[in-house]
Amino acid sequence: MVHVYTGNGKGKTTAAFGLAMRAAGQGLKVEIIQFMKESRVYGEYKIIEKIDFEGKAGITIMQFGTGKFVDKGGISEEDKERAGEGIAYAGRVLAGGKAGLLILDEVNVAMDFGILEKEEIKKLIEKYRSASELVLTGRGCPVEIEQLADYVTEMKEVKHPFNDGMKGRKGIEY
Repeated sequence: MVHVYTGNGKGKTTAAFGLAMRAAGQGLKVEIIQFMKESRVYGEYKIIEKIDFEGKAGITIMQFGTGKFVDKGGISEEDKERAGEGIAYAGRVLAGGKAGLLILDEVNVAMDFGILEKEEIKKLIEKYRSASELVLTGRGCPVEIEQLADYVTEMKEVKHPFNDGMKGRKGIEY
């Protein structure tokens, strides 16, 4: 089935990683592809490295970002190339049929920013829908993708200290 975690509220990646832990705990092979991220500073990355000693937990994380902050107006060809590599990798994972759970972290943002085309993601979903449980995270999920999904969860921001000028905190926001 296809899951979408979207919305402006906090917790989309956190929810996806929680599902990854649950799936791995039940013996499923988990692949996580992070778009627009290329850094090992994220807490979720660090803990997976620790618990997945020698691949025993069955969780793999691949990052397909440039390591630079990306905003809607500053998309580079390198951003698009890296995202394209991520989608190609996702296709190989799904075609191989070995992952019980595939998470495409921040793929919705990549579509919203124009780094990836929603048609690419639609084709991926339609072609491999039964190959693996598939999770797409990030703000700005296109309606067409939501319509293809079996689960859609919208994280709603009611209040966030970022709006009062607080920067992201280690262990909480990253």
